[in-house]
Amino acid sequence: MKFYSSVQNKIKEIVLAKKEKLNKKKNQNENAFLATKTIKFNEIEHKKKNKQIKSNNKKISHKNKKKTKKKGTKNLNKKDLSSLNAKNKLNSENNNKEILKYNDIELNELTYKKALKFDKRSFSEYYFVLLKMNHLLIFAFYFNNKDFNPQIIKTFLFFFFFAMHFTINTLFFNDSTMHKIYIDEGSYNIIYQIPQIIYSSLISALIDFLVKYLSLPERNIIEIKNEKSREKLDSKVKSVKNVLKFKFAIFFIITFFILFFFTCYITCFCGVYINTQIHLIKDSFISFGLSLLYPFGIYLIPCSLRIFSLRSKAMDKKCIYKLSQFLDNI
Repeated sequence: MKFYSSVQNKIKEIVLAKKEKLNKKKNQNENAFLATKTIKFNEIEHKKKNKQIKSNNKKISHKNKKKTKKKGTKNLNKKDLSSLNAKNKLNSENNNKEILKYNDIELNELTYKKALKFDKRSFSEYYFVLLKMNHLLIFAFYFNNKDFNPQIIKTFLFFFFFAMHFTINTLFFNDSTMHKIYIDEGSYNIIYQIPQIIYSSLISALIDFLVKYLSLPERNIIEIKNEKSREKLDSKVKSVKNVLKFKFAIFFIITFFILFFFTCYITCFCGVYINTQIHLIKDSFISFGLSLLYPFGIYLIPCSLRIFSLRSKAMDKKCIYKLSQFLDNI
């Protein structure tokens, strides 16, 4: 599967960057230990060498004059090579930092103290982040190279949720609904349909949460980024890959049977109740449109609470910050 190979490539990039970072940290600790251990030894050797250098300087100075021209070109080549290596190393380090940098979901889930230090996003930036993560249309079609969720799955979810809205609205067409349509002589009464539209939107939101949990690998991949032990990193990668394989298998099996049920039920319903098709289509588009509209208003609340808790320095607002995180995840 092409989407799964893209997930594996993301994991591979993170693992390589993570290993280099952990190795660098380990080497720094070892070097610091060795440096403190050899200070006394260097002081003793330094005194001995000073005596030898003074006696040898007179002999060496005469030979160096003859070899200066030959060494000049060699030193130049060594300098070019060392500068190239330093540049490549710097580019590699910058690339690793970019890969391991906090993405949107990681910033959203930081503790209060860490958020005060690292989260410098403005109100508009954070508001757009919430829409990117939760608004069905923007989530499906906005391309973000820092997003670990495969684009093809996000696009698939958009059409899956539209089919789900359509089917749930169909399930709410009962005898009382048919009778009301008969009394109204086929005219569309939106007031009577409002409870049905709201119920179908709420049920769809719940199923939306469950399906996203099965289909999106981002939170699992973040577990690899958060692993701090070099020894446990490989086992963490293996366990995450196994979890993702299981989740994707369950996701495709469930969605296949759900879509099969949707197709059969809607086909049978529209074949039997021919005169209710227009009402069904209108209700479905209204409830689906409602699910696309309410996030613009709802996510102003957690956004306002978070920015207020992080920007106002009058007192500790940890409770307000946690409330914003709770509302963000609903």
